[in-house]
Amino acid sequence: MRRQRAEGRGWMRTVYAMLTYLLLPVYALYWVVRGLGNRSYWDRVGQRFGVGYPQLGAGSIWLHAVSVGEVQAAAPLVRILLRRFPDRELLITTVTPTGAQRVRSLFGDTVTHCYIPFETPNAVARFFAAVKPAFALIMETEIWPNLYRGCGIRGIPLVLVSARISPKSVGNYRRLLPLFRETLSHGILIAAQSQADADRFMSLGASAARTWVTGNIKFDFELPAELPQQGAALRAALWPGRPVWIAASTHEGEETAVLDAHREVRAAFPDALLVLVPRHPERFAGVAQLLERRGIRFARRTMDEACDAGTQVYLADTMGELPLFYAASDIAFVGGTLVPIGGHNLLEPAALALPVVTGPHLFNAEDIAQMFSSIGASITAGDAGELAAAVTGLLGNPGQARAMGEKGRRIVADNRGALQRLLVLLDPLVDGVRPG
Repeated sequence: MRRQRAEGRGWMRTVYAMLTYLLLPVYALYWVVRGLGNRSYWDRVGQRFGVGYPQLGAGSIWLHAVSVGEVQAAAPLVRILLRRFPDRELLITTVTPTGAQRVRSLFGDTVTHCYIPFETPNAVARFFAAVKPAFALIMETEIWPNLYRGCGIRGIPLVLVSARISPKSVGNYRRLLPLFRETLSHGILIAAQSQADADRFMSLGASAARTWVTGNIKFDFELPAELPQQGAALRAALWPGRPVWIAASTHEGEETAVLDAHREVRAAFPDALLVLVPRHPERFAGVAQLLERRGIRFARRTMDEACDAGTQVYLADTMGELPLFYAASDIAFVGGTLVPIGGHNLLEPAALALPVVTGPHLFNAEDIAQMFSSIGASITAGDAGELAAAVTGLLGNPGQARAMGEKGRRIVADNRGALQRLLVLLDPLVDGVRPG
């Protein structure tokens, strides 16, 4: 029976490897097309396919964070690793160019960055030959069978940090269960966000002895102490005395609903201002065109345009300033939730004691979303009308808004500590990668 299972895994691994090669032209075409609209997708494009990696000395530490949110969540861990291992090179890989930009803005030249290779075995082998990691950390949901196996056969300790997996993903993975059982069988240590996440990983073949619940290190982020004062100064300079709500990290299809909601909000509060922050920089121009087509008066951050009494929307078309705009707002709508993206970070606005409004699609952080909704720290809106009602209700009832914001702030404060629990698990592995 054991031999049959091994043969099944070997067969599926071979099929998966062949599939990665067959999909390579499709993947290359996708990247070329994305690059036509946003040239950053062509940045070091060879790394996607196995060439052009930085040549690191033996014993580097490798951390993978797919995009901006994961890079931001990993920041406290990265800073600890830099302090603990000043004589080791720290490599951070991302998938998205925006993630790469965030790495540069947070850490500059104190770390090395490259893009993670597509899953072809040759590209994976070249990646490991170039960067030679002694230790690997992968943030949240990234499951890469060939990369995981590459760590396993090279004896590289691999830790899934703040690991989570949605019920929908489990169903998809079960269709390829032999492959994922092998993927998770290479001595991987799983530091899960919740018991439900741990149970899902174990149902896919993860070792119970190496699966722990440490919590979500996203709670351990630190906002600059001066951020509230900076937000107040921005508010006084750009829109003094006006009620302000922010729609943050919005996606295609959400801006239309948000603008419909804002029209209703302004019917109740004619001086209300919407701060609109699209998720991806390549969409900034398109969102500006949408505002123009609708005849909406707006100002753009990149143009350093001033707001006047007739400005209805402030388009925050920059990267890295979202916390500042949160600090300058009264109410936060968190995007990726009115469309089935799964939602973005609820914790940043909550840490600033802003009342949080979301759409119904919250599967990327269902445990955090449940914490908020269960104690009334957030409002879920199903469409533009409900979003307008939520924002209007909070603007009209400042006491309720303050109470909601305080509940969210307490959630953040009460759930810190995941990073320290993670470091306790890492210590035995960390000792194995110390020089000498």
